[in-house]
Amino acid sequence: MDLQLSGKTAVVTGASKGIGLACVEALAREGATVIGISRDAANLAKAQDELAAKDLSFQVEAVDLTDPDATTAVFGRIGVPDILINCAGAARRTPVAELDSKALHAAMEAKYFTYMHATEAVIRGMAERGSGAIVNVVGQGGRAANPLHIGGGAANAALMLASAGYAKAYAGQGVRVNVINPGTTRTSRVDEGLEAAVRSTGRPKEELLQEMVADIPFGRVGEPAEVANVAVFLASPLASYVTASIITMDGGTTAGI
Repeated sequence: MDLQLSGKTAVVTGASKGIGLACVEALAREGATVIGISRDAANLAKAQDELAAKDLSFQVEAVDLTDPDATTAVFGRIGVPDILINCAGAARRTPVAELDSKALHAAMEAKYFTYMHATEAVIRGMAERGSGAIVNVVGQGGRAANPLHIGGGAANAALMLASAGYAKAYAGQGVRVNVINPGTTRTSRVDEGLEAAVRSTGRPKEELLQEMVADIPFGRVGEPAEVANVAVFLASPLASYVTASIITMDGGTTAGI
């Protein structure tokens, strides 16, 4: 299927690994010009090498998106893209016995403000141009309370509300904003969550992983490429009437309406 993205410019944050890198690859395969943002220049270089082995390429910018001034500066260099896919930032899972105000602030800085800084840098320019698509890859932690993920869950919930608010505010100016909530996906975040669960429960990691997968009706975790496929579709003209939507991708775990 041609997603009509050839010649489009796309920015992906959190582009050096996981879902972000999968989004870069999917966009590049569709013919988009892609700029990947991440904090770590070395990780971005490794990601470029990985895609080069598949005859794909993308540009990179090493920027800490928790810094609003640095974010404004990098988008000043890039310009206003046709597409922004936000994957940057992840709040650490913290057992409730270790949770304090510092950890809560860190969670919002890592997850909520990284997305908001990037969004603020482009959304008005998209509106002035009359077109643009933003996809925020958030997570199911904002829908269901988890004692290991209170700070991150709160950031995710805030992102969902902000995304829907921006979508409604700018729909009349041709800008679409949507959210994907992946469930357990094969990234480094799974290991981090398991380590937090081990500290909280004292149970072996392997046992906790088996229990996690047993709760997924599909019987497996998701793959980054599966999330990327949905993100790139939402960013494409084929999803031209989709905005303010929050799409669950958790293999049927939630199964709610």
